[in-house]
Amino acid sequence: ARRQAGGPYPFWTFMLNIVILAAGMGKRMRSDLPKVLHALAGRPMLHHVLDSARQLDPARMVVVVGHGADQVRAACADQPDVHFALQQPPQGTGHAVKQAAPLLQESGSGDVTLVLYGDVPLVQPDTLRRLLQAASAGALAVLTEQLEDPTGYGRIVRDGQGRIRAIVEHKDASPDQLAIKEVNTGILAAPTARLKQWLERIGNDNAQKEYYLTDAISLAVADGVAVESAQPGAPWETLGVNSRAQQAELERTWQREQARRLLEAGVTLADPDRFDLRGTLSCGRDVYIDVGCVFEGKVELADGVRIGPYCVLRDVRLGEGARVEAFSHLDGAQAGTGARIGPYARLRPGARLGARSHVGNFVEIKNSSLGEDSKANHLAYVGDADVGARVNIGAGTITCNYDGVNKHRTVIEDDAFIGSDTQLVAPVRVGRGATLGAGTTLTRDAPADKLTLSRAKQVTVESWRRPAKKP
Repeated sequence: ARRQAGGPYPFWTFMLNIVILAAGMGKRMRSDLPKVLHALAGRPMLHHVLDSARQLDPARMVVVVGHGADQVRAACADQPDVHFALQQPPQGTGHAVKQAAPLLQESGSGDVTLVLYGDVPLVQPDTLRRLLQAASAGALAVLTEQLEDPTGYGRIVRDGQGRIRAIVEHKDASPDQLAIKEVNTGILAAPTARLKQWLERIGNDNAQKEYYLTDAISLAVADGVAVESAQPGAPWETLGVNSRAQQAELERTWQREQARRLLEAGVTLADPDRFDLRGTLSCGRDVYIDVGCVFEGKVELADGVRIGPYCVLRDVRLGEGARVEAFSHLDGAQAGTGARIGPYARLRPGARLGARSHVGNFVEIKNSSLGEDSKANHLAYVGDADVGARVNIGAGTITCNYDGVNKHRTVIEDDAFIGSDTQLVAPVRVGRGATLGAGTTLTRDAPADKLTLSRAKQVTVESWRRPAKKP
């Protein structure tokens, strides 16, 4: 919790607390879901803030909850390092931080508390490190930004020497103060002991009758504490979400930023404005991604991989030169070098494709391996199966893996040929080099290097006549 010189963040040596305000109702979202749980890039906004906070290695993280408190707690149930404070009823940001004060850890006068917001999800760790560096000598540090249109933001009031003297909320600002373009983002870092004292002294004599955290700045000035500032690395880092429209705008902003990073890394995107990353994506050299693709979870694409339009990949690993054609869905799957998938293919969790294997249109593979150079080119279901190398699976083939209660496996050994419209009733094994005739329903093992088939005798009924309409 206390960073020492020579550690990963050598510019501070204090105990760090982080308070995240997440008590707001978000009326303009018009939703029963607490605002901080609305998704950005496929994850709750609050989780993005927590991820950035963890990269600072704090001694304590406190989330202040209010509206939908139980839902917010449940959304963080798998994160034991998160502590909660309840603000009820809401009475402003100063009141919110005051509820967290008893949970903050202290080891000395130099300890610092960083205040973040659950509906400002994209602030980056490097920006927060600069803010903490500004606060590392006992100062109060605020994150500020210059805006051409500062309407609605608190203004940063400086004296003739450029020192910050106060923050004035928009509704309380004079005409001269309204002309100021440097605004408060709401994010600040303050000495923990001092912050607790200021929270006790903050009043609510303002237009909103709320306890503003920003009043701590004027209290710091009065106490002779230096007030420093830092600026975000990018303007989008401090954008907040108060409505569905702002949520959609921020989603596009973040996706364009992800696209920019991929382009700089050498990935070709057919259209950066039609790309969605909702997890992590690592790419080798000369990767091509067509329009409308969605990447979720952890996706790894090796050199030369090509992804066709309108594909969805979730927790997928593709080998060098693999190709995914249009409208394919891959979930929890992996494919080897030179594999070909789609169009309109579906790989479900546990699908493992060997090098140069082919899975074609309207083929579904689940919890199964497909060996090198094997192919299932169209209209097949392969579930709970181990398929060897150089196997051909004909159109309409189904592994009947479910008996209504339990799943059973099918084994197809190397060089087997499975004719079209075949049903393999598991558990069953097809021997090496075996051939199954088209239309076979296999209920017993098929021996190696033999032709196995099951068909009813073909009959022609000479007396049959096609029905005709009655006059």
